[in-house]
Amino acid sequence: MTHASHTITLADIARHLEIAFDGDASRPIRGLATLKEAEPDQIAFLANRAYLKDLATTRAAAVLLHPEHGKNCPVPKLETLNPYLAYARVSQLFDPLIARESPGIHDTAVIADDAILGEGVSIQAHAVIESGVTLGDRVVVGAGSVVGADTTIGEGSRLHANVTVCHGCVIGKRVILQSGCVIGGDGFGFAHDGAGWHKIAQLGGVVLGDDVEVGSCSSIDRGALGDTLIGRDVKIDSQVQIAHNVIIGDHSALAGCVGIAGSTRVGKHCMLGGGVGLSGHLTICDGVQVTGMSLVTNSINEPGVYSSGTGAMNNTQWRKNAVRFKQLDELAKRLNKLEKNHRSE
Repeated sequence: MTHASHTITLADIARHLEIAFDGDASRPIRGLATLKEAEPDQIAFLANRAYLKDLATTRAAAVLLHPEHGKNCPVPKLETLNPYLAYARVSQLFDPLIARESPGIHDTAVIADDAILGEGVSIQAHAVIESGVTLGDRVVVGAGSVVGADTTIGEGSRLHANVTVCHGCVIGKRVILQSGCVIGGDGFGFAHDGAGWHKIAQLGGVVLGDDVEVGSCSSIDRGALGDTLIGRDVKIDSQVQIAHNVIIGDHSALAGCVGIAGSTRVGKHCMLGGGVGLSGHLTICDGVQVTGMSLVTNSINEPGVYSSGTGAMNNTQWRKNAVRFKQLDELAKRLNKLEKNHRSE
């Protein structure tokens, strides 16, 4: 359940969504809730047919729903072809974080003399802005965050508390960086001399396109020579590791705990499920979906859905199957031999 710090009317919401509505235009709406839990001053939404049973008894002030369900709605309705998208847009009106924020620089912030700050910037307690940084209009730098030297952050971007953007990075417009994420840390680069490891200086940077979001405690490593590149509108969940010189195409989405090894290229409109691992130096074409916990060790050149591994099962059954896995090569050779003998008869 969410509540706004100020009153928004039903007309305000319809105007924000640019859709028609029925009901009292001046009715105050003070929050969002599910169909089942909504009170008479809250908006609800129906995006999944599994919750149709709750529509008949909802007490919501109004419901966001598809026109096909409008006739079954007992309260005022806002009809749209994509109710879930409409819910996402309305949720922005009730975000308490945005409502609380105001432009200004906290007394404890440390800002280099040559840093360039746009209009309406908010820099919160104990944030550090190093030399050569440029912040666009309305950028928010959360408490304890660090923006490294010679970094540029585009207008309307937001760094939550304790974000680290290392030196020489480029962050686009309207980017959201959640707490604890690190943008531009050193990539995993070492040379071995037979006895020990020698660090390779990581001389590239990281470029994040417009409208990117990076989840909490995720890491995007800087390039070894060129930059690590994250395209426009890419959505990255929490605890994701993106290695040096990875390229991710526009509008792709990575779920939690994805790991991508160095120099792999992921195309546009790709989706990687939770825990997916991509080996290094691969190319994944546009329009690929990889299901959760899959390991990809070869390039993918055709769009589609890809999976690997086996689902959980009873341990006794798994142990039997594990034995069979070891026998697959022998069984394949025997089958090939039988087929050759059959053809020669």
